[in-house]
Amino acid sequence: MLRSRSAFGALLLGLALVAAACGGAAVSDPDLPAPTSPSEETTVPTTEPQPDPSGGDARSALDDMFDPTFPEPLIDPTQVLSGGPPPDGIPPVDDPQFVTVEEADAYLTDQEPVVTLSVEGDTRAYPVQVLIWHEIVNDTVGGVPVAVTYCPLCNSAVSYVREVDGGETTFGTSGRLFNSALVMYDRATESLWTHYDGRAVIGVLTGAQLEPLSSPLISWADFRAAHPDGMVLDRDRTGTSRPYGTNPYQGYDNPDRTPFLFTGEADDRAKAMQRVTGVTLNGESVAWTLEALSGGAAKATAGQVGGTDVVIFWKAGQATALEANGIDDGRDVGSVGVFLPEAGGQSLTFVADGERFVDQETGSEWNIAGQAVAGPLSGSELEQIHHLDTFWFAWSSYQPGTSLIEESA
Repeated sequence: MLRSRSAFGALLLGLALVAAACGGAAVSDPDLPAPTSPSEETTVPTTEPQPDPSGGDARSALDDMFDPTFPEPLIDPTQVLSGGPPPDGIPPVDDPQFVTVEEADAYLTDQEPVVTLSVEGDTRAYPVQVLIWHEIVNDTVGGVPVAVTYCPLCNSAVSYVREVDGGETTFGTSGRLFNSALVMYDRATESLWTHYDGRAVIGVLTGAQLEPLSSPLISWADFRAAHPDGMVLDRDRTGTSRPYGTNPYQGYDNPDRTPFLFTGEADDRAKAMQRVTGVTLNGESVAWTLEALSGGAAKATAGQVGGTDVVIFWKAGQATALEANGIDDGRDVGSVGVFLPEAGGQSLTFVADGERFVDQETGSEWNIAGQAVAGPLSGSELEQIHHLDTFWFAWSSYQPGTSLIEESA
């Protein structure tokens, strides 16, 4: 019988208090400060039993990654390293509660990063000040079961449909890392999954693939403007107490430092901790450095991935959560949106004008969320392309054949 990992209680959470999200980097890495301990006792909500896509197979990769009866693993289990805390010692949010934009505006600042997700007209923001302490939110958005995931060590936010072989499950944090990235586990079979690409890599479900959902990081000010009727993950009802708004990885976002517990082969075309935006389409992967995409108040960059034209919007105004003590005190790295450059039955070319983007075909004005806010195409939306804002070491590890664009076209 598989065990409920989220009911370990005070012991696990006591360990989690001295571990930063994604495996305790702040404690284990002497270059990083220890996170602030919360002042209140923490609790983990009980997780209901999950449907079992394995058909009742009780083998657990959490217990034994080297079980010879598992399918051939997709990664070397010896390279899956303990980051510090035990399973769910960094507690996912399993019963997310939401507040209005107006309510969240009382404690979120304009430059704070939030993960945005829209499904069937249901739009939500997940503040990084919460995700940095929990890493996973098991939610249902627009009637679709989703897992919103965030790994501070590789600076990546990825969302997935949390269904496997037609069965719904939830995900927990394994307390382990692969190439310095979050390793999740599903609570139905306790197989291990790489957060970065949504694959089951060790365990009963090895080879299964989750469906990704576009969930870009943008500033709170931009989310508030684009989605005034959206809902925001409530930081006061997460099931645990954390010093939300503080960064347990102070100084981590630094191009000159070394990634924590990274055992992969570094791609020397860029610095390991260089910020990039990566896109994969039709079997081809391309990454743009932040320097190639950014400039002024806003910038539009045309590109092509896998034979598909894309446009990348960059807009100033988002702070990195991983540099300063406060989530909103880091340097301005801006927000990125990646879209198909077409609307109203026509292809579009874009230029930046101030903080807005203007298509040259109709003169319509667009925001960072890909919404036309003025002009003939007002009310139209560009189709989002799933992308990752991340560090180069992580992108190049998971996409070893990637192209890299380091300079503006």
